[in-house]
Amino acid sequence: MKNFIIGLFLLSGMVACNQTQKDSTKELSDKMPKIVFADTGVYDFGDITEGDTVSRNFKFKNEGKFPLIINNINASCGCTTPEWPKKPIEPGQESSIKVLFNSLGKRGVQNKTITVYANTDPAYTELAFRVMVNPRPDSSRTSTAH
Repeated sequence: MKNFIIGLFLLSGMVACNQTQKDSTKELSDKMPKIVFADTGVYDFGDITEGDTVSRNFKFKNEGKFPLIINNINASCGCTTPEWPKKPIEPGQESSIKVLFNSLGKRGVQNKTITVYANTDPAYTELAFRVMVNPRPDSSRTSTAH
């Protein structure tokens, strides 16, 4: 019986310790940097002509309690180039990620994603855009009137 009581005591201590750990983890998580973008959903560039380059500044704010650090950004295609701030973004500060899309060699509807890796929870955020790339009129054809 004595061993049972000791075991019960140890178990209750572990449960209390585990709950304290969960509480402190949640408290820390609430203070983590939070990247909040002004644009939500898929940004639509509309129609462009093949060979055109378009760009967009995706504005965001750090709504967390600690500085936000963007570690890396991956684009779904080599035709998409992201530029991002290399310095920490302080709590409450705004910044932006510039995304350039080069349509050379692309035609039709293009759906692209940009994955932003930062010291946030979750550790990554995705941006998305679409663009309709229309073929460039063939300049080698000339119309002749007779």
